[in-house]
Amino acid sequence: MSKFFILIETDFILSDFSLSKIQEGAVTWKTPSNIALVKYWGKQEPQIPKNTSISFTLDACFTLTTLEFKLKTKLQPEFNFEIYFEGEKKDDFKPKIEKFFERIEQYVPFLKRFDLVIKTRNSFPHSSGIASSASGMSALALCIMSLEKLIKPTISQEFFNKKASFLARLGSGSACRSIEGELIVWGNHSKIEGSSNLFGVKYPYKVHKNFKNYHDTILLVDEGEKQVSSTIGHQLMLNHPFAQQRFKQANDNVLKISEILQNGNLKQFIEIVESEALSLHAMMMTSNPYFILMKPNTLKVINKIWEYRTITKSNVCFTLDAGANVHVLFPEEEKESVNNFIINELVQFCQENHYICDRIGLGAKRLSNI
Repeated sequence: MSKFFILIETDFILSDFSLSKIQEGAVTWKTPSNIALVKYWGKQEPQIPKNTSISFTLDACFTLTTLEFKLKTKLQPEFNFEIYFEGEKKDDFKPKIEKFFERIEQYVPFLKRFDLVIKTRNSFPHSSGIASSASGMSALALCIMSLEKLIKPTISQEFFNKKASFLARLGSGSACRSIEGELIVWGNHSKIEGSSNLFGVKYPYKVHKNFKNYHDTILLVDEGEKQVSSTIGHQLMLNHPFAQQRFKQANDNVLKISEILQNGNLKQFIEIVESEALSLHAMMMTSNPYFILMKPNTLKVINKIWEYRTITKSNVCFTLDAGANVHVLFPEEEKESVNNFIINELVQFCQENHYICDRIGLGAKRLSNI
Protein backbone atom coordinates (compact mmCIF):
# COMPACT_ATOMS: atom_id res chain seq x y z
CA MET A 1 0.00 0.00 0.00
CA SER A 2 1.41 3.39 -1.00
CA LYS A 3 2.14 5.84 1.80
CA PHE A 4 -0.54 8.19 0.49
CA PHE A 5 -2.82 5.66 -1.20
CA ILE A 6 -6.36 6.99 -1.05
CA LEU A 7 -8.73 4.73 0.85
CA ILE A 8 -12.51 5.04 0.75
CA GLU A 9 -15.16 3.62 3.09
CA THR A 10 -15.79 0.47 1.06
CA ASP A 11 -12.11 -0.50 1.27
CA PHE A 12 -12.64 -1.22 4.97
CA ILE A 13 -15.46 -3.76 4.51
CA LEU A 14 -14.30 -7.24 5.47
CA SER A 15 -15.57 -9.91 3.08
CA ASP A 16 -14.77 -13.52 2.24
CA PHE A 17 -13.84 -14.56 5.75
CA SER A 18 -14.10 -17.77 7.71
CA LEU A 19 -14.50 -18.26 11.46
CA SER A 20 -13.77 -21.98 11.40
CA LYS A 21 -10.46 -21.61 13.25
CA ILE A 22 -11.60 -19.00 15.80
CA GLN A 23 -13.36 -20.26 18.92
CA GLU A 24 -12.47 -18.05 21.87
CA GLY A 25 -9.76 -15.83 23.23
CA ALA A 26 -8.88 -12.39 24.53
CA VAL A 27 -6.89 -9.38 23.42
CA THR A 28 -5.67 -6.34 25.39
CA TRP A 29 -4.64 -2.89 24.17
CA LYS A 30 -3.17 0.05 26.07
CA THR A 31 -4.21 3.14 24.15
CA PRO A 32 -3.31 6.75 24.92
CA SER A 33 -5.43 9.85 24.96
CA ASN A 34 -4.38 12.81 22.84
CA ILE A 35 -4.46 16.58 23.09
CA ALA A 36 -5.30 18.65 20.04
CA LEU A 37 -3.08 21.61 19.23
CA VAL A 38 -5.50 22.77 16.54
CA LYS A 39 -8.99 21.84 17.72
CA TYR A 40 -11.81 19.96 16.03
CA TRP A 41 -15.21 21.31 17.05
CA GLY A 42 -18.15 20.64 14.75
CA LYS A 43 -18.91 17.61 12.59
CA GLN A 44 -21.36 16.03 10.20
CA GLU A 45 -22.51 12.45 9.82
CA PRO A 46 -20.92 9.99 9.85
CA GLN A 47 -18.36 11.55 12.21
CA ILE A 48 -16.79 13.74 9.53
CA PRO A 49 -14.92 16.77 10.94
CA LYS A 50 -15.80 20.27 9.78
CA ASN A 51 -12.13 21.23 10.00
CA THR A 52 -8.73 19.57 10.13
CA SER A 53 -7.11 19.04 13.53
CA ILE A 54 -3.64 18.08 14.69
CA SER A 55 -2.76 16.54 18.03
CA PHE A 56 0.02 15.36 20.30
CA THR A 57 -0.41 11.71 21.28
CA LEU A 58 -0.01 11.35 25.05
CA ASP A 59 1.60 8.57 27.07
CA ALA A 60 0.65 8.45 30.77
CA CYS A 61 -3.05 9.15 30.11
CA PHE A 62 -4.30 5.88 28.67
CA THR A 63 -7.14 3.37 28.59
CA LEU A 64 -6.45 -0.32 29.14
CA THR A 65 -9.07 -2.50 27.45
CA THR A 66 -9.43 -6.26 27.22
CA LEU A 67 -11.88 -7.81 24.78
CA GLU A 68 -12.85 -11.40 25.54
CA PHE A 69 -14.57 -13.21 22.68
CA LYS A 70 -16.26 -16.57 22.26
CA LEU A 71 -17.87 -17.86 19.08
CA LYS A 72 -21.63 -18.28 19.46
CA THR A 73 -23.05 -21.75 19.04
CA LYS A 74 -25.89 -20.40 16.90
CA LEU A 75 -26.55 -17.25 14.90
CA GLN A 76 -28.41 -14.46 16.68
CA PRO A 77 -29.71 -11.18 15.26
CA GLU A 78 -28.26 -8.94 17.98
CA PHE A 79 -24.96 -7.96 19.52
CA ASN A 80 -24.27 -9.78 22.76
CA PHE A 81 -21.78 -8.08 25.06
CA GLU A 82 -21.12 -7.07 28.64
CA ILE A 83 -18.98 -4.16 29.74
CA TYR A 84 -17.00 -3.65 32.94
CA PHE A 85 -15.40 -0.32 33.82
CA GLU A 86 -12.73 -0.37 36.52
CA GLY A 87 -14.03 -3.73 37.76
CA GLU A 88 -17.71 -2.83 37.94
CA LYS A 89 -20.39 -3.91 35.50
CA LYS A 90 -21.59 -0.80 33.62
CA ASP A 91 -24.91 -1.32 31.87
CA ASP A 92 -25.24 2.46 31.47
CA PHE A 93 -22.25 2.34 29.07
CA LYS A 94 -23.99 -0.21 26.85
CA PRO A 95 -26.11 2.16 24.70
CA LYS A 96 -23.01 4.04 23.51
CA ILE A 97 -21.19 0.78 22.71
CA GLU A 98 -24.31 -0.59 21.01
CA LYS A 99 -24.47 2.49 18.80
CA PHE A 100 -20.78 2.12 18.01
CA PHE A 101 -21.25 -1.53 17.04
CA GLU A 102 -24.20 -0.59 14.81
CA ARG A 103 -22.08 2.02 13.03
CA ILE A 104 -19.16 -0.32 12.38
CA GLU A 105 -21.04 -3.59 11.72
CA GLN A 106 -20.86 -3.31 7.92
CA TYR A 107 -17.07 -3.07 8.17
CA VAL A 108 -16.63 -5.87 10.76
CA PRO A 109 -19.58 -8.19 10.01
CA PHE A 110 -18.27 -10.87 12.36
CA LEU A 111 -19.20 -8.96 15.55
CA LYS A 112 -22.62 -10.59 15.99
CA ARG A 113 -21.02 -14.01 15.69
CA PHE A 114 -19.30 -13.64 19.06
CA ASP A 115 -20.26 -13.26 22.70
CA LEU A 116 -18.12 -10.37 23.93
CA VAL A 117 -16.94 -9.12 27.31
CA ILE A 118 -15.28 -5.68 27.44
CA LYS A 119 -13.15 -4.88 30.49
CA THR A 120 -11.71 -1.38 30.58
CA ARG A 121 -10.11 1.16 32.89
CA ASN A 122 -8.51 4.60 32.63
CA SER A 123 -5.32 5.93 34.18
CA PHE A 124 -7.11 9.28 34.68
CA PRO A 125 -10.52 10.57 35.88
CA HIS A 126 -13.39 9.69 33.53
CA SER A 127 -15.38 12.52 31.84
CA SER A 128 -13.35 15.38 33.27
CA GLY A 129 -11.95 17.00 30.15
CA ILE A 130 -9.18 14.54 29.37
CA ALA A 131 -10.25 12.73 26.22
CA SER A 132 -11.43 9.46 27.77
CA SER A 133 -13.67 8.70 24.80
CA ALA A 134 -10.64 9.07 22.52
CA SER A 135 -8.53 6.51 24.35
CA GLY A 136 -11.51 4.31 25.21
CA MET A 137 -12.98 4.00 21.73
CA SER A 138 -9.59 3.63 20.08
CA ALA A 139 -8.68 0.84 22.50
CA LEU A 140 -11.90 -1.00 21.70
CA ALA A 141 -11.39 -0.47 17.97
CA LEU A 142 -7.88 -1.93 18.22
CA CYS A 143 -9.19 -4.96 20.10
CA ILE A 144 -11.75 -5.52 17.34
CA MET A 145 -9.03 -5.16 14.72
CA SER A 146 -6.92 -7.75 16.55
CA LEU A 147 -9.88 -10.11 16.27
CA GLU A 148 -10.11 -9.28 12.54
CA LYS A 149 -6.38 -10.00 12.22
CA LEU A 150 -6.99 -13.47 13.67
CA ILE A 151 -9.74 -13.98 11.12
CA LYS A 152 -7.71 -12.57 8.20
CA PRO A 153 -3.99 -12.78 9.05
CA THR A 154 -2.88 -11.33 5.68
CA ILE A 155 -3.87 -7.72 6.41
CA SER A 156 -0.88 -5.38 6.62
CA GLN A 157 0.11 -3.36 9.68
CA GLU A 158 -0.53 -0.14 7.75
CA PHE A 159 -4.06 -1.23 6.84
CA PHE A 160 -4.60 -2.48 10.41
CA ASN A 161 -3.76 0.97 11.82
CA LYS A 162 -5.82 2.89 9.26
CA LYS A 163 -8.86 0.68 9.75
CA ALA A 164 -8.52 0.86 13.54
CA SER A 165 -8.47 4.66 13.25
CA PHE A 166 -11.41 4.54 10.84
CA LEU A 167 -13.47 2.40 13.24
CA ALA A 168 -12.46 4.44 16.30
CA ARG A 169 -13.66 7.61 14.54
CA LEU A 170 -17.15 6.14 14.33
CA GLY A 171 -17.20 5.80 18.11
CA SER A 172 -15.60 9.15 18.96
CA GLY A 173 -14.12 11.53 16.42
CA SER A 174 -10.94 12.33 18.35
CA ALA A 175 -10.38 8.60 18.98
CA CYS A 176 -8.99 8.27 15.46
CA ARG A 177 -6.00 10.34 16.62
CA SER A 178 -5.04 7.87 19.40
CA ILE A 179 -3.82 4.90 17.35
CA GLU A 180 -0.34 6.17 16.52
CA GLY A 181 2.03 8.95 17.57
CA GLU A 182 3.69 11.36 17.98
CA LEU A 183 1.76 13.96 15.97
CA ILE A 184 -1.48 13.01 14.24
CA VAL A 185 -3.53 14.89 11.66
CA TRP A 186 -7.22 14.20 11.14
CA GLY A 187 -9.33 15.83 8.46
CA ASN A 188 -8.60 16.38 4.80
CA HIS A 189 -6.31 19.37 4.26
CA SER A 190 -4.95 20.35 0.84
CA LYS A 191 -1.53 21.17 2.32
CA ILE A 192 -1.06 18.00 4.41
CA GLU A 193 -0.13 14.97 2.31
CA GLY A 194 -2.20 11.87 2.97
CA SER A 195 -4.67 13.63 5.28
CA SER A 196 -8.19 12.22 5.35
CA ASN A 197 -11.59 12.79 6.91
CA LEU A 198 -11.90 9.03 7.46
CA PHE A 199 -8.92 8.36 9.74
CA GLY A 200 -5.98 9.99 11.45
CA VAL A 201 -2.53 9.96 9.82
CA LYS A 202 0.94 10.51 11.20
CA TYR A 203 2.18 14.04 10.56
CA PRO A 204 4.12 13.43 7.32
CA TYR A 205 6.92 16.00 7.58
CA LYS A 206 10.14 16.22 9.56
CA VAL A 207 9.57 17.66 13.04
CA HIS A 208 12.08 20.13 14.52
CA LYS A 209 14.06 18.94 17.54
CA ASN A 210 12.36 21.61 19.70
CA PHE A 211 9.20 19.51 19.65
CA LYS A 212 10.81 16.17 20.48
CA ASN A 213 9.92 14.75 23.92
CA TYR A 214 7.53 17.64 24.53
CA HIS A 215 5.89 17.62 27.96
CA ASP A 216 2.23 17.95 28.89
CA THR A 217 1.42 18.27 32.58
CA ILE A 218 -2.33 18.08 33.08
CA LEU A 219 -3.71 20.08 35.99
CA LEU A 220 -6.90 18.46 37.25
CA VAL A 221 -8.77 21.64 38.14
CA ASP A 222 -12.09 19.79 38.22
CA GLU A 223 -12.36 15.99 38.30
CA GLY A 224 -16.16 15.93 38.12
CA GLU A 225 -18.50 15.17 35.22
CA LYS A 226 -18.71 17.84 32.55
CA GLN A 227 -22.03 19.74 32.57
CA VAL A 228 -22.27 19.53 28.77
CA SER A 229 -20.95 16.55 26.80
CA SER A 230 -18.70 16.98 23.79
CA THR A 231 -21.36 15.32 21.63
CA ILE A 232 -23.85 18.07 22.46
CA GLY A 233 -21.15 20.71 22.04
CA HIS A 234 -20.42 19.51 18.51
CA GLN A 235 -24.14 19.58 17.65
CA LEU A 236 -24.40 23.20 18.76
CA MET A 237 -21.92 24.15 16.02
CA LEU A 238 -24.52 23.27 13.36
CA ASN A 239 -26.32 26.61 13.75
CA HIS A 240 -23.54 28.57 15.38
CA PRO A 241 -23.29 32.15 14.04
CA PHE A 242 -19.48 32.00 13.96
CA ALA A 243 -19.10 28.40 12.74
CA GLN A 244 -17.79 29.05 9.23
CA GLN A 245 -15.25 31.60 10.43
CA ARG A 246 -14.09 29.13 13.08
CA PHE A 247 -13.63 26.30 10.57
CA LYS A 248 -11.57 28.60 8.34
CA GLN A 249 -9.51 29.77 11.32
CA ALA A 250 -8.72 26.17 12.29
CA ASN A 251 -7.74 25.12 8.77
CA ASP A 252 -5.52 28.20 8.45
CA ASN A 253 -3.94 27.36 11.81
CA VAL A 254 -3.20 23.79 10.70
CA LEU A 255 -1.10 25.21 7.87
CA LYS A 256 0.63 27.66 10.22
CA ILE A 257 1.42 25.09 12.88
CA SER A 258 2.65 22.64 10.25
CA GLU A 259 5.30 25.19 9.26
CA ILE A 260 6.10 25.87 12.92
CA LEU A 261 6.57 22.16 13.68
CA GLN A 262 9.16 22.08 10.91
CA ASN A 263 10.99 25.35 11.68
CA GLY A 264 10.94 25.04 15.50
CA ASN A 265 9.59 28.53 16.32
CA LEU A 266 8.38 28.10 19.89
CA LYS A 267 6.97 31.62 20.26
CA GLN A 268 4.71 31.15 17.24
CA PHE A 269 3.76 27.69 18.54
CA ILE A 270 2.56 29.30 21.77
CA GLU A 271 0.47 31.87 19.89
CA ILE A 272 -1.34 29.26 17.81
CA VAL A 273 -1.88 26.74 20.61
CA GLU A 274 -3.25 29.21 23.16
CA SER A 275 -5.41 30.96 20.56
CA GLU A 276 -6.88 27.60 19.55
CA ALA A 277 -7.70 26.71 23.17
CA LEU A 278 -9.48 30.00 23.75
CA SER A 279 -11.27 29.84 20.38
CA LEU A 280 -12.65 26.42 21.31
CA HIS A 281 -14.13 27.74 24.53
CA ALA A 282 -15.33 30.92 22.81
CA MET A 283 -17.46 28.71 20.55
CA MET A 284 -19.00 27.13 23.65
CA MET A 285 -19.71 30.50 25.23
CA THR A 286 -21.35 31.89 22.07
CA SER A 287 -23.47 28.89 21.07
CA ASN A 288 -27.21 28.69 21.67
CA PRO A 289 -27.66 27.51 24.35
CA TYR A 290 -24.33 28.81 25.64
CA PHE A 291 -22.23 27.09 28.27
CA ILE A 292 -18.93 27.50 30.11
CA LEU A 293 -16.72 24.53 30.94
CA MET A 294 -13.84 26.54 32.40
CA LYS A 295 -13.80 27.04 36.16
CA PRO A 296 -12.43 30.01 38.14
CA ASN A 297 -9.21 28.09 38.83
CA THR A 298 -8.80 27.45 35.10
CA LEU A 299 -8.47 31.20 34.58
CA LYS A 300 -6.17 31.57 37.58
CA VAL A 301 -3.82 28.97 36.10
CA ILE A 302 -3.85 30.69 32.69
CA ASN A 303 -3.00 34.04 34.23
CA LYS A 304 -0.21 32.50 36.30
CA ILE A 305 1.28 30.98 33.15
CA TRP A 306 1.14 34.32 31.33
CA GLU A 307 2.75 36.07 34.30
CA TYR A 308 5.52 33.46 34.59
CA ARG A 309 6.22 33.60 30.86
CA THR A 310 6.50 37.39 30.91
CA ILE A 311 8.98 37.32 33.79
CA THR A 312 11.12 34.36 32.71
CA LYS A 313 10.77 34.37 28.87
CA SER A 314 9.91 30.67 29.20
CA ASN A 315 8.31 28.75 26.34
CA VAL A 316 5.67 27.19 28.59
CA CYS A 317 2.10 27.52 27.34
CA PHE A 318 -1.36 26.10 27.97
CA THR A 319 -4.08 24.40 26.03
CA LEU A 320 -7.54 23.23 27.01
CA ASP A 321 -9.69 20.34 25.94
CA ALA A 322 -13.47 20.35 26.30
CA GLY A 323 -13.34 20.79 30.07
CA ALA A 324 -11.87 22.76 32.94
CA ASN A 325 -8.50 21.05 33.17
CA VAL A 326 -5.38 22.80 31.92
CA HIS A 327 -2.71 21.12 29.79
CA VAL A 328 0.63 22.80 30.49
CA LEU A 329 2.91 22.28 27.48
CA PHE A 330 6.66 22.86 27.56
CA PRO A 331 9.84 21.67 25.80
CA GLU A 332 12.19 19.05 27.20
CA GLU A 333 14.97 21.55 27.92
CA GLU A 334 12.74 23.48 30.34
CA LYS A 335 11.40 20.49 32.26
CA GLU A 336 13.20 21.24 35.53
CA SER A 337 12.30 24.93 35.75
CA VAL A 338 8.71 24.48 34.58
CA ASN A 339 8.13 21.50 36.88
CA ASN A 340 9.25 23.67 39.80
CA PHE A 341 6.88 26.40 38.64
CA ILE A 342 4.00 23.93 38.42
CA ILE A 343 4.62 22.53 41.89
CA ASN A 344 5.18 25.91 43.53
CA GLU A 345 2.58 28.02 41.72
CA LEU A 346 -0.03 25.93 39.90
CA VAL A 347 -0.79 22.76 41.85
CA GLN A 348 -2.63 24.84 44.46
CA PHE A 349 -5.39 25.39 41.88
CA CYS A 350 -5.91 21.66 41.28
CA GLN A 351 -8.67 19.67 42.94
CA GLU A 352 -7.01 17.93 45.90
CA ASN A 353 -3.65 18.95 44.36
CA HIS A 354 -4.08 16.31 41.66
CA TYR A 355 -2.12 16.55 38.42
CA ILE A 356 -0.63 14.18 35.84
CA CYS A 357 2.87 14.47 34.41
CA ASP A 358 2.66 13.38 30.79
CA ARG A 359 4.60 13.79 27.56
CA ILE A 360 4.31 12.95 23.89
CA GLY A 361 3.89 9.22 23.32
CA LEU A 362 4.35 6.84 20.41
CA GLY A 363 0.83 5.43 20.23
CA ALA A 364 -1.10 2.35 21.28
CA LYS A 365 0.52 -0.91 22.39
CA ARG A 366 -0.86 -4.42 22.33
CA LEU A 367 -0.26 -6.27 25.61
CA SER A 368 0.16 -10.02 26.02
CA ASN A 369 -2.79 -12.07 27.16
CA ILE A 370 -2.35 -14.98 29.54
